[in-house]
Amino acid sequence: MKRFAFVFGAAAFAPALALAQAPTPDLAAGKAKAEQVCAACHGANGVSVSAAIPNLAGQKQAYLASQLTAFKSGARKNAVMNAIAAQITPADIANVAAFYAGLQGASKGTDTSSMFPTLLNTRVKLPDDYRTKYTLYQTVNYPERPQVRHLYANDVAVKAAKDGKPMPNGAIFVLDVFTPKLDSAGKPVTGKDGHLEPDKISFTTVMEMQAGWGKDIPDLLKNGDWNYGIFNADKTPRGTANLAECYACHKPLDKDDFLFSLKPLREFAAKK
Repeated sequence: MKRFAFVFGAAAFAPALALAQAPTPDLAAGKAKAEQVCAACHGANGVSVSAAIPNLAGQKQAYLASQLTAFKSGARKNAVMNAIAAQITPADIANVAAFYAGLQGASKGTDTSSMFPTLLNTRVKLPDDYRTKYTLYQTVNYPERPQVRHLYANDVAVKAAKDGKPMPNGAIFVLDVFTPKLDSAGKPVTGKDGHLEPDKISFTTVMEMQAGWGKDIPDLLKNGDWNYGIFNADKTPRGTANLAECYACHKPLDKDDFLFSLKPLREFAAKK
């Protein structure tokens, strides 16, 4: 029994011991790195911009460091955090953890809505008549959600894909997310084409590239000059959307023009 108690105690003490043996963190560097990218989701003062995102201010330094390390290695899974943590060094992790640990915890009712305006706002607009003017190049089923997605690309994007060239300024992609039609048993209805039949639009996302649009986006999140926008079913902008999640999710796709569907688009364009 004593042997097991010793092993457990040593394991619990190991993170603290490792932290104690690590070089003294650079708080200024930690603050700079946090402001560069972490503030987009977790707030400039460690108070998050969303109820779905945890506050970091006042958290234990060893805990923050261990979680960032786990995200970096992939031991802990989160598409956004895995993409960001993969780009930072162990020294960055130590510095950021120390910086946030030294901040005062959030008080109830703290307003964080304007902490990072470049990631709460967007230059993107929902194009007019995109369903008739753009090319529907892919349909994706998600019966488990249930959900069906229609992906559109404008002529600029389709031509670049057909020519095998990088996406140029002026490329626009639109993603419609629908709930599918349900049968009498409540199961999604599949059409003759093998795809779920769309019923009601849930929301629409747009990504557009224009020269200089990436200049205000933090480097660890920047997707070239792409910008993103999310629109409600009535086509109004979803003003509360934190677009950092879009940037972080697409960030690892730099070799594919930051597009999840570049290959399907090229295959479709090649047949035109």
